[in-house]
Amino acid sequence: RPRRLMAEQLRLLPGYGTAHLQLTLAALLLAVAIAVPLGIAVARRRGLETPLLGLAGVVQTIPGLALLAIMVPTLAMLGHLTQRTFGFELRSIGFLPALTALTLYALLPILRNTVVGIGGVDPALLEAARGVGMTEGEVLRRVALPLAMPVIVAGLRTAAVWVVGTATLSTPVGATSLGNFIFSGLQTRNYAAVGVGCAAAAALALLLDQLIRALESGLREGRRMRIAAALLLLAGLCGWAALGFAAPARRSASREVVIGAKTFTEQYVLSELLAARIAEQTGLKTSTLPSLGSTVAFDALRSNQIDVYVEYSGTIYATLMHRSQLPEDRARVLAEVAEFLRSQHGIPIAAALGFENTYALGMRAAQARELGIQRISQLAAHAPKLEIGGDYEFFQRPEWSALQRSYGLAFRAERSMDSSLMYQAVAQGEVDVITAFSTDGRIAAEDIALLEDDRGAIPPYDALVLVGPRAAREQPQLLAALAGLAGAIDAASMRRMNLAVDRDGRSPAEVAREFLSRRSAARASAGP
Repeated sequence: RPRRLMAEQLRLLPGYGTAHLQLTLAALLLAVAIAVPLGIAVARRRGLETPLLGLAGVVQTIPGLALLAIMVPTLAMLGHLTQRTFGFELRSIGFLPALTALTLYALLPILRNTVVGIGGVDPALLEAARGVGMTEGEVLRRVALPLAMPVIVAGLRTAAVWVVGTATLSTPVGATSLGNFIFSGLQTRNYAAVGVGCAAAAALALLLDQLIRALESGLREGRRMRIAAALLLLAGLCGWAALGFAAPARRSASREVVIGAKTFTEQYVLSELLAARIAEQTGLKTSTLPSLGSTVAFDALRSNQIDVYVEYSGTIYATLMHRSQLPEDRARVLAEVAEFLRSQHGIPIAAALGFENTYALGMRAAQARELGIQRISQLAAHAPKLEIGGDYEFFQRPEWSALQRSYGLAFRAERSMDSSLMYQAVAQGEVDVITAFSTDGRIAAEDIALLEDDRGAIPPYDALVLVGPRAAREQPQLLAALAGLAGAIDAASMRRMNLAVDRDGRSPAEVAREFLSRRSAARASAGP
């Protein structure tokens, strides 16, 4: 099995690696095109140095993932403006937000080294150039820039390593990169994928670093052959990246159905299951776009940048509809969610899959028995002595506020962590309570007890298949194919599929295909 898992990851490496190279080179080229002219302007007017370098420095202090996330709503707003003004809409997920963020991230070292390089040229040489009748433009082009070029290229070298590393964070905004290996591997405990992603990113960073180093030393030492060889190899990488851009343009004009997935195991399995179902029932080409941020996925659907994904009624109700008070029953929540999606965004619900994956508070079963805790109301008295762990977004979600209001929960400490690590953390006693997902297979595997929400603070989380407005309008066969999955998956089946990935190391696609095959066989044996 480990050999097969590694083979699967290596099969994906050319596509992910090429996409990562495209992002990196495009960002570096744009950064050079912006930073070098700005550096020249600063060298001529020193008053610009503090504001421009200060602004570039501020951008550099923003964490890479945050900078990438900021680009999504920013481009969405710009997209609405361009749609109204020019008749086209900028894509707010995928390559463009990642490219924009990475370009901004690469500006500082190139800009700073351009300023330092030009400022470090011997004034006597500049005066001599002016003395022989050169204009200021000629002094810049023929004396200052050539002498400053090794320092400028050194800044490019630093930027290249930064960009290669930061580009691995592009996955949650929908841009394919080597980060696809890392994000999906961490969530599904596929450490072969994590290893391949890390090793490939390190290899790409070393390759670009050494090529730019060769160019830098060639310029510094005046070795033309070394400069030519470095430029030739860099041009070859740019050519390979350009071929990657050209490949989609040569594909068939028929549009793929893009299925999105958020950043946890269940979503990976369901996206593969939906893709297989659509391909089987309609013959349409499909592709999956994994590891999207929660709000990114919904924004991508309503703007037709993905066509299908699974969302949960509680997320829509609490996060998108901003409701804090629950209706009396689960059916009412589902009805209100369906009406909101249809009337506000033109998004139909193709199917309710039949299971609910709700947030739940969980503890080690042995500790829960020892403290006599079965319900959340019983947890409140013990909370000041306990630590709680949650996924990245939980402590900012409305559900956490509702739990605090309903039960008066006040823990000794709150720890945010990757959702794939929560179960291990509670099992090993690193935290006492976690915000578990009720269909996660690791609940049983790690002997975790889920506490009853006896005051109904957490909304229901029915798994719903949503279809984008354009796909629903132009490809009605999608709705028909997906409607056949209504009620097809119960909570126990979903837990088994999740556990097959998380514990047994099977791929989400394999698990999804097996489920559909068993379901088809069962329906065939049942007869008409």
